[in-house]
Amino acid sequence: MATLETSISVAPQEKKSKKSKSKAEHATTDPEDTVMASSDSLELSKKDKKKRKKSNDASTGDDPSIDKAERKRRKKEAAANGTSTVEESISAETEVVKESKEERKKRKAEKRAQREALAQSIPTAAVDVPLPTPPPTASASGSSTPTSSEVSAYLAKNNITIQSSSGEIIPILKFSQLASFEVDERLIKATDKFKEPSLIQACSWPASLKGNDVVGIAETGSGKTLAFGLPALQHILSSPSDQASKKSKKSKKQTGTTQVTVLVVAPTRELAIQTQQTLQELGAPFGIGSVCLYGGEPKDGQRKALLSQNGDGRTTRIVVGTPGRLKDFVEEGVCDLSRVSYLVLDEADRMLDKGFENDIRSIIEKTAPMEKRQTLMFSATWPESVRRLASTFQRDPVRVTVGKDELQANSRVEQVVEVFDDVREKDRRLIQRLKELGHKPNTPSTERVLIFALYKKECDRVTQSLGSRGFHALAIHGDLSQPQRMKALEDFKAARTTLLVATDVAARGLDIPEVKAVINYTFPLTVEEYIHRIGRTGRGGKSGKSITFFTGADHERALAGEFARVMNDNGFDTEPLKKFPMTIKKKTHGAYGAFFRDDIPIDTAPKKIKF
Repeated sequence: MATLETSISVAPQEKKSKKSKSKAEHATTDPEDTVMASSDSLELSKKDKKKRKKSNDASTGDDPSIDKAERKRRKKEAAANGTSTVEESISAETEVVKESKEERKKRKAEKRAQREALAQSIPTAAVDVPLPTPPPTASASGSSTPTSSEVSAYLAKNNITIQSSSGEIIPILKFSQLASFEVDERLIKATDKFKEPSLIQACSWPASLKGNDVVGIAETGSGKTLAFGLPALQHILSSPSDQASKKSKKSKKQTGTTQVTVLVVAPTRELAIQTQQTLQELGAPFGIGSVCLYGGEPKDGQRKALLSQNGDGRTTRIVVGTPGRLKDFVEEGVCDLSRVSYLVLDEADRMLDKGFENDIRSIIEKTAPMEKRQTLMFSATWPESVRRLASTFQRDPVRVTVGKDELQANSRVEQVVEVFDDVREKDRRLIQRLKELGHKPNTPSTERVLIFALYKKECDRVTQSLGSRGFHALAIHGDLSQPQRMKALEDFKAARTTLLVATDVAARGLDIPEVKAVINYTFPLTVEEYIHRIGRTGRGGKSGKSITFFTGADHERALAGEFARVMNDNGFDTEPLKKFPMTIKKKTHGAYGAFFRDDIPIDTAPKKIKF
C-alpha cells in the first residue's frame, strides 16, 4: 500500500516528478519504512483517498486520455529511479501481508499440536478428576438445614408436635441457621450467651420469621420470651417506614398519641416488666426502645415515657403492658394501636382464667386488621377458651406443642413432699431444709432459694421469722409498692440476698436465674399454681428441686389426688399423700367458678331481652 501511494504521486509536471523521486527513494530504502508509511496513510481523509485514487488511475494508465507513449515514458523514468512498477510494488506488499497471516496460522497450529501432544502423554487411567464436595449436613455445619430424618428424630425425642397447613416446618437447631432467614447479625450475636435454641424457640422461629401466626404451647421456663422477642425485633427492622407513618407523626403532635408497631400483652406486672427488659436489651444495638405499662403506679410517668421513647417524642415501637392499664391508655387516646402489625399474647391461658377475655378482645380490635397483622399466642395449656381466641384473631396459625396440651410439671425438677400433722412443725422444718441447701444463720450464701407462702400476711410472718433466726430474707407480695417489689426482685436476681419469700405474684412467668430450690411453705389454691411455682427452678435446661410442706388442712385435702397425679406423672414418690383421699376434684374457672363449661361453643353475639 505504501509503494502504491508513493508511486501514484508521479505527475506530468516536473515539481511532482521531483517529489515522487524523493518518495520513491524513501520507499526503496527499507521495507519497514514502507509498512510505517502505509499505517500513516490510513489516517488520511476520504477526500484525499479519492483524489489519490484518481491520480493512481492516471499513473497506471487506466485513464484513457493517456496514450501508450506516455505510459512507456513513465515506466522508463520509474526504472531509472530504481523503483519497480506499480503492479510489482502491489504484489510485494501483498506478499508481506500474506507472510504475516501465515505466521499467525503457524503459531496457532504449533500451540494446538503442543496441547494434543500433552494430552496423549498422560495415561487415561492416571487422570483423577476431583468430584465436587457435597454440601455439609446439619451435623457437620450448624448453618445448614437439617435433613428430614434429623427433624423427625428431634421431634420424637422431645415429644414435639407441629401442626401446619403451609408445609413442613424445619426446626432451627443451631443459632447459625438464623442467617438463612436473613436475621440481622446483631440479633444473632445476642444469642451467643446461649448454647442452643430451646425447644419452643427452635420450632416456632421458622414460622414466625416467615410472617406466619403462631400458637406456642410449652411449660414455664422454656424460653418463650426470646421465642417471640427475636422475631419481633426482626419484624421492626424489616418493616419499611412509609410516608403514611411520617404524616401521622405530624397529625399526632396535637393529640399527643403514640403509634405502636409491636404490642405484647402479659397477665402480671412482674412478667410485663421482665419481658420489657428483655426486649429493651435486644433492641439496644438498633436504637429501638420499649415501654412497659402496668397498674399500681401513677399514669403520668408511664404516659411521659410512652411519648418520649426513642427521643423523637412521637414514635414508640414496642409496648409491653397488662390488659387493664393498656386499655386505659387506649381509651384515653394516649396510645394508638391502629398500626400494630406484630401482636403477642403471653400466658394467654392465665389472662383468660383471670377474666381478662373482654379486655383482650377490646385491645385486639384496636390493632391493625387481621390480614395486616401477625399474631403470636403463647400458653402453658390449650383449653377451649384459648382455642376460641386463636380461631377468632389468628389466620391459619402454626401450632407448636412441646409435651402435652395439658399443664405439666417441669421434668427436670425433683419433687419432694413432706406431710405434717401439726402446722407449727413447718417453721422448724424450714430451717432444717435451708441448712441442707447451704444456708446458715448470719452467713452469706450463694444458693438462691425461693419460698412461697399462700397469703400476704403469711409472707411477712415467715420473712420476720427467718430474720429473727439469723437468715436474711426479703419479701415480695401485692401490698408492697412497685419500687419495693422491684428492689427485692433485683436484689434476689443479683444474689445480694439469696432468700426470697413470695406469694403467687412471683409464681408465673418470672425468669430468675440460678434458683437452686423452691420451697412451698403452704400449698397453693390450685395444682396449676403449684406447677408454675416449681417452674421457677430448673430453668434454661438446668435441674432443680422443689420441697412441698403439706398438712391436709383446709383446701389441701381436696387437692391431694390431683397433686399425687402430677408427681406420679414425673415418677416421684407419693406415698406420704396416700393418707388423704385420692379423688380428683372437678376444675373450676378462675372467674366463673364451678359452673363454667368450656366444652360447648359460646355465642358472643348480643341478644335482645324482652321483659
